[in-house]
Amino acid sequence: MSRQPVLHQSDLILGGVRSGKSRQALLLATASPSGRRTGFLATARADDRDMARRIARHQADRPAGWCTVEEPYEIGEACRRLADRVDLIVLDCLTLWVSNLLLRGDLPDDVLAATDALAKLVSERRVSMIIVSNEVGSGVHPPTEIGVRFQDTLGGVNQRVAAVAERVTLMVAGVPMLVKDSAPRIPADARAPEAP
Repeated sequence: MSRQPVLHQSDLILGGVRSGKSRQALLLATASPSGRRTGFLATARADDRDMARRIARHQADRPAGWCTVEEPYEIGEACRRLADRVDLIVLDCLTLWVSNLLLRGDLPDDVLAATDALAKLVSERRVSMIIVSNEVGSGVHPPTEIGVRFQDTLGGVNQRVAAVAERVTLMVAGVPMLVKDSAPRIPADARAPEAP
C-alpha cells in the first residue's frame, strides 16, 4: 500500500501588536491534516497580572489535545525534544524569547547564535513548524538603549528565521499577506516508493 510522503514545512508569521499573529498560527495548525500530533511551545512568562491574563486567554484558545511546553529561554532544545513526539510545533513567540534572553543578560550575539541553532532545526525539516514573531522594523524608535538593542536583535532573529522558512506571512489588521512562499508542492498523483 502506498502512502503520500510527509513533507514537513515551516511558516513564519510576523506582524505588529494585536495584528492577529497568534490567531493565524492557530488557524494554520488546526487546518493541518487530521491525526497530526501538535505541540505548542510557549515562551511567555507570567511576570505580571496583564501577562498572566494574556497567557490564560491563549491557553483557552488552544485545543486540549495539544502537548504544551513552556520554555522562556532554551527554545532550540525544547523544539528538538518536541520534534521526537509531535508532527507540528507552534512556537509562540520569538519576540518574548528575545526579550527574556536580553533581560537575563544574554548578549545580542548569543541570541543570534541561539537563533542559528533554531534555524538549523527548521531547515532540517524533521517536524513542521509555525513560528510567531513581531515585526518591529516599522514601529516607533525605542527611547532606551535596551529598547534599541531589543529591536535590532529581534530584527536579526526574524531575518534568520525568514531565510529558512518556506512561507512568511505578514499580518496586517488581522489580514494575512503572503510575503514568501517557497514550500514544495506535492503533485496530486505523487506516490511514496513501495516498501521492499
